[in-house]
Amino acid sequence: MDKRFNPLTIVEQLELRQQAVEDVLSHPEWSLPEAVRHLRKTMRLTTAEMAKLSGVAYRTLQDIEQERSEGSVATMNRIFGVVGLKLGVARIARDAQ
Repeated sequence: MDKRFNPLTIVEQLELRQQAVEDVLSHPEWSLPEAVRHLRKTMRLTTAEMAKLSGVAYRTLQDIEQERSEGSVATMNRIFGVVGLKLGVARIARDAQ
């Protein structure tokens, strides 16, 4: 956890994680880098901590957040997997005419 903040209890950490997930799901207009950055910051993790939790290289995570790299689907799934999310493809619903 980011040292700039006071330590949180497990319950508080879980509440932050849940809030971060709800925020990302309620903002489909966010780009993937914005979503990753929001998850990390809301959970009060440093880039190094998030990289370690997700199993992604520090530099890779940094490049994704700063939009220097798009990251592969596998990499994004590793990052989102930290909070129980998975990147996917969905069919666009079309109005029947």
